[in-house]
Amino acid sequence: MRKGLKQAEVSRRECAAGLAMFGLFLAGCSTSGMGPAAPSAALAPAPGQQGAIRAPVKIALLLPMGGMGETAAVAKSLKQGAEMALFEVNDPNVQLVTKDDGGTEARARAAAEEAIKDGAEIIIGPLLSPSVSGAASAARQANVPILAFSNNTQVAGNGVYLVNFLAEQETDRIVSFAASRGKRRFAALIQSDAYGDVIEAAFRNAVRRSGGVVAVVERYPLAANSMLSPAKRVMEAIKAGETEMAPIDALFVPGGPETLPQIGPVIAYAGIDTKKVQLLGNSAWDFPTVGRDAAFVDGWYPSPDPVAWRAFSERFAKTFGSAPPRIASVSYDAISFAISLASNPPGTRFTQANLTRANGFSGVDGIVRFGANGLSERGLAVLQVEKFGSAVVDPAPASFEATRLSAADQMSTGSVPARN
Repeated sequence: MRKGLKQAEVSRRECAAGLAMFGLFLAGCSTSGMGPAAPSAALAPAPGQQGAIRAPVKIALLLPMGGMGETAAVAKSLKQGAEMALFEVNDPNVQLVTKDDGGTEARARAAAEEAIKDGAEIIIGPLLSPSVSGAASAARQANVPILAFSNNTQVAGNGVYLVNFLAEQETDRIVSFAASRGKRRFAALIQSDAYGDVIEAAFRNAVRRSGGVVAVVERYPLAANSMLSPAKRVMEAIKAGETEMAPIDALFVPGGPETLPQIGPVIAYAGIDTKKVQLLGNSAWDFPTVGRDAAFVDGWYPSPDPVAWRAFSERFAKTFGSAPPRIASVSYDAISFAISLASNPPGTRFTQANLTRANGFSGVDGIVRFGANGLSERGLAVLQVEKFGSAVVDPAPASFEATRLSAADQMSTGSVPARN
């Protein structure tokens, strides 16, 4: 019973943390409900090619489709993104097999076993880390790799690759960029939960690697009116730095559309001058109304280049009748990567060598490559908040440099701690 309760808590925390990185910041994620298995989706053969059709390459998609909570809503968007990729890439020899993993370790293991029995050569998903662990136990026995949506680095490796965005890499990108613009003394105002623990550790490591100094870190509970006192303490540290001729010149405030509207007035009330202290965020800042609060205008945050996302979003809305949540492009890209390898001969399609190739892959969210440790490295841009929208101030790289030490390698050597 204790193990089950612990797994449920991990699921709720991970879903809230992971979705925060995409601007959703859900209050909690339901893992209850076991809906019927979703039907398989496959492309019909192209006209004139019926005689050339070979046995289909099967790609399994494992998601917690049951229930009515936030997790099910996110799973639906991931499924839609995957189906959109399937039909847009239009390879008649690829079949997508969708399974409900139930949001639990046991159900995910059973779903993975069923998918592998059906002939799946690669698994996309699951979303929650306990489900990833369950699916991996079955997939490793069959030598079937997994591209998982979890951002929990502890479940990566040994055939499991994390296709989601990693908090550690985002934090390193924005801190290193700020350092390149002359910022040396950093403060942070971070939420007090499991996600905040990961962010704080990543922040401290990123500042150290950039040659900067962490002047102060304050944590705030996710409750009404709980940010004022921590923000005041940050302001006191900023004023003390000015008095002591050691000014704090950057303030890191990770958050999304559920928290930033509460933080902005607190920053103004506490008297933090954002003309002197550069505000820094994470990718959860990437939502349309972030510039509505003047406190965040001119702030910097990491994100994929927005051009491809806007095009994807328009196609998604036209296809499904509503704008996609930010995470939908992750499943679109994951399916596209798998399809790009599907044309290789059987047994050579989804090998570690192919999945970890040095040049990586390119998708809606830019370039990405996977390390043998299962961690992803992404090419991220830095955007600056404007009153209406955001503008790129440092573009995402178009390709990977072979001699550059990747964020995945940094984490594998212990310079960035794994999440708890």
